[in-house]
Amino acid sequence: MAEEAVLVLLLLLLFCSSAAALTTDGLALLALKSAVAVDPTGALSAWLDSDDSPCGWTGVTCRLDRVSALDLPDRALSGYLPSELSLLSELESLTLPGNQFSGPIPAALAALRGLTELDLSSNNLSGPIPPELGQLTSLAHLDLSSNLLSGSLPPSIAGLSHLSGVLNLSCNQLSGPIPLEFGDIPVDVSLDLRQNNLSGEIPQVGPLLSQGPTAFAGNPGLCGFPLKTPCPVPQQDPKIPQPNPSLGLNPSDATARPIIGEKRRSPAGTVMILVVVVLVAVASIFVLQWQFRKRRSAGEGKDSKNEKSSSPSFGGTIAGGSAIEDRREGHASEVYAAVDEGFGLELEELLRASAYVVGKSRNGIVYKVVVGRGPSAVAVRRLSENDDVDAPPGGGGGDEWRRRRAFETEAIAIGRAKHPNVVRLLAYYYAPDERLLIYEYIPNGTLHAALHGGPLNPTAPALPWTARLNILQGVARGLAYLHEFSPRKHAHGGITSSKILLDDELRPHISGFGVARIVSSGQQKLAHSASKKLVSPRVAAGYLPPEARGLAGASSLTQRGDVYAFGVVALEVVTGRSADAELEEWVRRAFKEERPLSEVVDPALLHEVHAKREVLAMFHVALGCTEADPELRPRMRAVVESLDRIGAP
Repeated sequence: MAEEAVLVLLLLLLFCSSAAALTTDGLALLALKSAVAVDPTGALSAWLDSDDSPCGWTGVTCRLDRVSALDLPDRALSGYLPSELSLLSELESLTLPGNQFSGPIPAALAALRGLTELDLSSNNLSGPIPPELGQLTSLAHLDLSSNLLSGSLPPSIAGLSHLSGVLNLSCNQLSGPIPLEFGDIPVDVSLDLRQNNLSGEIPQVGPLLSQGPTAFAGNPGLCGFPLKTPCPVPQQDPKIPQPNPSLGLNPSDATARPIIGEKRRSPAGTVMILVVVVLVAVASIFVLQWQFRKRRSAGEGKDSKNEKSSSPSFGGTIAGGSAIEDRREGHASEVYAAVDEGFGLELEELLRASAYVVGKSRNGIVYKVVVGRGPSAVAVRRLSENDDVDAPPGGGGGDEWRRRRAFETEAIAIGRAKHPNVVRLLAYYYAPDERLLIYEYIPNGTLHAALHGGPLNPTAPALPWTARLNILQGVARGLAYLHEFSPRKHAHGGITSSKILLDDELRPHISGFGVARIVSSGQQKLAHSASKKLVSPRVAAGYLPPEARGLAGASSLTQRGDVYAFGVVALEVVTGRSADAELEEWVRRAFKEERPLSEVVDPALLHEVHAKREVLAMFHVALGCTEADPELRPRMRAVVESLDRIGAP
């Protein structure tokens, strides 16, 4: 008997010593194995506590003897996820899709601060999404789709600033409204909330405006843009107060019924009350008239002072003194509206601010307007009178209403475009004979001036290759966003190097988006009465795609046309040559004849020998974008991916 006891003791010591030899990461993984009830493929059969290290186990990847990835997709594993997984402190990727794990997602996973990928899709996980997942600050990929998750969307997830690709929470049982915080997700993230029980109006903020209707499909309770389901209008008009119960009014009966114990009000008292109300109203009218006259006289005093100023006011510059102010007093169809929440500049301040012409085109004149408070300067584009179809004589108020409505619709659409590489529209102004678009001011000139020199800086230093590559990558991202952010599938229609503005850090900002649509929409709205020929906005010949050259009625307002124009800009950047009509053909011929790269590339880049491979790759991307057949040109999203690979280490 004593010998058997000694034998058992030896076996226990042997087991304990073998388990003690396993690392902490190995013990955490053994906790997962213990939590798995069914392993039909035997994926975890080789996970043994007698091993010194888990780095050779199925689905386990290690770096420097620490577990960095656990990848077990489509193994039909059944069980639950233990909180001990949080002990894998160096874990970067946890992917367990296509299994049958059930129960809640452990909130302890928030301890994995180095986790960049979490994929638990296509399981049977239930319960709420832990708000603690918002602490995974390194997380770039999150997929919790096709589970049984319930509860509301945790706002903390929207704060994951490194997310990219798709944030996929589809095919669950999530309920409640979409939090406003989801408007803070990165702009390049696609949101997938399909097939849930979400309800309420989709917030019209940030990147949520750029999501397509597919992202919200299958939620019967959701309404608002981009879905075609309008939100219900409240039955009670907030401007009409509900009947006061103390008066005993029945909503379906206009007869007053005094409550028991209340004395009937005498007619004399009612008359006195009415007299007092009328006197107060008359007094208020006199006070308002006095204040209005006082403000008007003060405004005239300011105008006389501004006339003595050395810098012209914007109102005087565009309207010849106070004509625009006179029009504002006499026209009910005037509209001045901000489309950016942070913009609070009043129209009077804008008109009296100093203005300087910084650009002219067929579409109008662009001014730099220096204001006294708020942003130091804004850019104001004044649309040319001949850009929109003039109302025919005797056209009546209907045509004017259509003109204003078309302008407002397009201006609001422009204001919805919010991307780091697109110039933001701040506000717009419409009057029957004046249309203004107010943008943020980008201070460092255009890409065209940086490449070829300009009147303000004719001897600008040559841009290094790194700056040129970053500029083209930013322009591609901005253009891809414009193509995808709205179900209307917008096109810019006028991409040139002069439409690409650079800030002080040489970040690119695409300008002029939507101006072509305002022009064409104004023409289309009034074509029935104006009988003028509809034409596309004039584009420099070098940027015009072949399908839009020399054809009556041909338009460059297509996404394929934008891709072609971007390809020409890329050729302009790498060759240093102006984008004339022969640039694309000259580069294509040079490659066909196998000329030395030094004959084609910008001479200012020849000393950057290390960049030869990247420059050559850029040529190939640009030539792909400028294919003569539109169907052979890539989408801008594919161009973005190609350019990102060029800059990748």
